[in-house]
This record gives sequence, structure tokens and C-alpha cells, in this order.
Amino acid sequence: MKQDRDPGRGEGVAAVIVERDGDLGAEAYSIAISEAGVTISAGNAAGAFYAGQTLRQLLPVEAFRAAALPGTAWTVPCGRVADAPALGWRGAHLDLSRHFLPKREVLRMVDLMGVHKLNRLHLHLADDQGWRVESRAFPRLHEISSYRASTTTTSFAGEEPSYDGIPHGGYYTLADLTEISAYARARSVIVVPEIDVPGHASAILAAYPALGAKPNESHEVLNRWGISPAILSPLPPTLDFLTTIFDELIDALGPLPYFHIGGDECVLDDWAASPEITAHRESLGLATPGDQHAWFLRQLADILATRGTRAVVWDEAFVSGQLRSDTIVMPWRGMNVAHRAAAAGHDVVMTPVYPLYFDYAEAATPTEPIAIGDTITVADVAAFAPVPSSWTPAEQAHVAGAQFQLWSERIPDARTLDYRAWPRACAAAEITWTGHPATNFHDRLTAHLPRLDALGIEYRPLTGPHPWQRGGGWRTHRPGAVPVADVMRHLDDLTHSPDSTRPSIT
Repeated sequence: MKQDRDPGRGEGVAAVIVERDGDLGAEAYSIAISEAGVTISAGNAAGAFYAGQTLRQLLPVEAFRAAALPGTAWTVPCGRVADAPALGWRGAHLDLSRHFLPKREVLRMVDLMGVHKLNRLHLHLADDQGWRVESRAFPRLHEISSYRASTTTTSFAGEEPSYDGIPHGGYYTLADLTEISAYARARSVIVVPEIDVPGHASAILAAYPALGAKPNESHEVLNRWGISPAILSPLPPTLDFLTTIFDELIDALGPLPYFHIGGDECVLDDWAASPEITAHRESLGLATPGDQHAWFLRQLADILATRGTRAVVWDEAFVSGQLRSDTIVMPWRGMNVAHRAAAAGHDVVMTPVYPLYFDYAEAATPTEPIAIGDTITVADVAAFAPVPSSWTPAEQAHVAGAQFQLWSERIPDARTLDYRAWPRACAAAEITWTGHPATNFHDRLTAHLPRLDALGIEYRPLTGPHPWQRGGGWRTHRPGAVPVADVMRHLDDLTHSPDSTRPSIT
């Protein structure tokens, strides 16, 4: 189909009709293209949006630029397209605690997610290294906890500790979150905020130490990576505090289907050592601090449920029979715990380190910028089966989707984020849309890369980094220091352990 010329307007116009089709499922669509125009039928607004993205892919590459280039023929081939996603959760995770990104970069990620039909933006807003959202009820959170005076430049075990001496910080106002959420919904993306508790609590306790398991101990926003023993108390004042924070975020983000409450890598020693926390545990009839951990997260999930919001947790929070049945589990430590959670009736969002942690390098070479380990390639992501064929149909039905993670200890800025995310995120988009590994993906990706160029994405070339993308100085990658295969073997052993809630990686 070619655009007709409207002499009065001096520009090409073509008939595009969009209609709702009640027989199509959510996010499903069909496109019919003829000489007369384009007809889009969709099950809902998201389906119509995705039809628009497919139509854009049928246009010349210039359709992905911010402005039309002169001389481009805006034509699409006649034909029919019918499509629908296999999985409802097609996610991207941004760690904004370790390194803050300005609001414009979050909005840009929403745009890029929309192009690739990704629909869940998981924002990691609180951790040991920073608190990233305004709180009107507890203003010391954004006044104190959103800033650290320095950041470690020590990246591997055994190195002499060193720091850059450069202040780092930032936070989003509640109005910013309202804007981000509305912008995302207009592009069929749902924001999933995360306040990671009760561990990873150094930043919270820097502002409000009385909420800690050791209420008389002072804390600072952490300037290094790894697991901290800082942990919130599970007593009623902490629940009241978090209820207020949750309400502030829910009010800002609008109707909120999901809220991530973390639950991972909790060092429970201070709970066990506290007479007050132990007495509280015994009053509840709970046998161990691990049981108290599960109870605490259950209380938070119950609070969210009264707001019409489902809790999401990392897999350490999963203890069969103790979480709410509607709590969604993210099994980052691999398929063993994913299988157990699904078999117990929990919906799971696949988030395994291999191959969905994009803070790992794509090649084991010193020309890569520094990464936590190596390697996870585009091909590894494309080969991943988010719905395991060995699971029973009932277990497979609990696979809500999958999500790639951009942990930011070694992603200090937006350019590095582009390099880590793309084009691996393209593979993640395909496997979450189809629900199975992407065969012959390399050929399709090669054809898609010019679109990334037009969008201005500074992705990693398939042949390796450009000279200006390479690491240098303390940001030089150390090949083989942390092989992802060794990490997965370690996590596999941990998730077979009876006490799988204990911290696993330092």
C-alpha cells in the first residue's frame, strides 16, 4: 500500500481504521493491508498499540527516527498479520538504587519497551546504596537516604578497597512517578515499583535507625556492593512505616496491579539476637527467624491486597504454604526454585541469572567494559525457554512471563545501560512474546539493528564494542573472574538446601 497525496495538505495520507474485536484476547490484534488502506482489529488498547508497532516495522527504517527524512517512500506491503503474546509479563528491570538514572532515561526506556512490545517496567527504588523516591510522610528518606558521598571502585573479591570520592544521588518526586506511570500506560507498560525489605536496608536505616533490628545503631547509605547485614525490625512500627510508604507510592502511580516487596538476601542474625524480636516471634507461635521472615512478608502482602495490589517477591521469600497464594515469585536463582514455586501454586516470572541478568558481560575478553562476570550472550537469551517443556500443564500455566534484569553496580550511566540492554533485550522481547526459544534469531536481529541505530540506541555491536565502548582503568573487565556457569552451580546447590532463604552471593 502506498500513501495517497492530499494536495490540500501537501503530505501523504492513508486510511487507517482501528476497531475493537471482542473475539480477540487482551493484547491480541490483526492487521489487514490493502490498496484502500489499513484496518486494525484489536482486543483492547494494548492490542491496538502493538498493531501500530508492527505496522511501523513494515515501514522503512526511517519510521524509527524522531522526524521524517525527505525523500522516504512511506509504503507497506499488502497482506494480513494476526498476532498475540504467549506470556502476559514481558518485563525489564532497572536498578535505580545502585546508580540513579534521571527521569528522562526512565521515559526513554518506556519508549524502547513499547517498540519491542515489552509491558512491565520493574523499578528497583530502594536498596543499601540509595533510596530513590520522595516521601512526604518520612522526608528524611529523600533528604538523607538518596545520597552517598562516594562509590566503591573495587569490583572483585580480594582487591584492596578503593573509592571514587564522587558524590552520587538523586530521587524521583511523587509527581515524577505519576508522570512516569501515565506515560508508561499510554504505551501499554505497567510500572512495578520495588521497595526491597526487610534486608538491603542501609539507606532506610540511615534516615530512620529506630526501624532497625538494632535500633540504637547508626547506619550510612552503603558505598560498596554486596550483601549488608542491615535489616529492618519485623515489629509493628515497621509495618506501619511501610504501609504509609506503600500508600504514597500507590497514590502516585495510580491503580497498581503489582508491588514488589523484595525479601531477598536477608541476614537474620540480628533478629535472632534481639530479645524483643524473639519474644515477638514466640508470641506468634513461629519456630525460627526464617518463619518470622515469611510471616513479615505475608503481612505486607495482606496490606497490599486490601489496596487491590498483588505482592511480588524474590525467590528467597518463597516458603511453601506461608506466602499468600496470589503472591508472584521471581526465581532469580534458577529453575529449581521456580519449579517448586509453580508446583505450590504461585505464579512465577522467570528471572534466572543465566541468561536474564544483563549485568554479565557478553564476551570473556578484556575489551569489554567491566561486568559482574561472564558470559551471557544474545544467543543465550534467544535460546532460553521461559515455559519449561518438562513441567506439567498445571505448572506451565503458572508461568506469568519472564524479565531481564539490569542491576547497576557496574552500569553507572545511560550509555552503559544501552550497551548492556541492547540487543539482548531484543531476544528477551521475542522469547517472552512467543513463549519459546527464538530460532534463527540472528538473521532477524541483523535486519532489526538498523532500527536500533535510527532510534539512537548505543547498543553493543554483535562483533564486539566500539573503541569508545570498551572498559579502561579500573573499569576494565577481568575475564574469568566470575564465570556464570559457576554461579549457577552454586545457586543450584543453594536452592536444593532446606534453608534456601539465606544470603547466597556476596
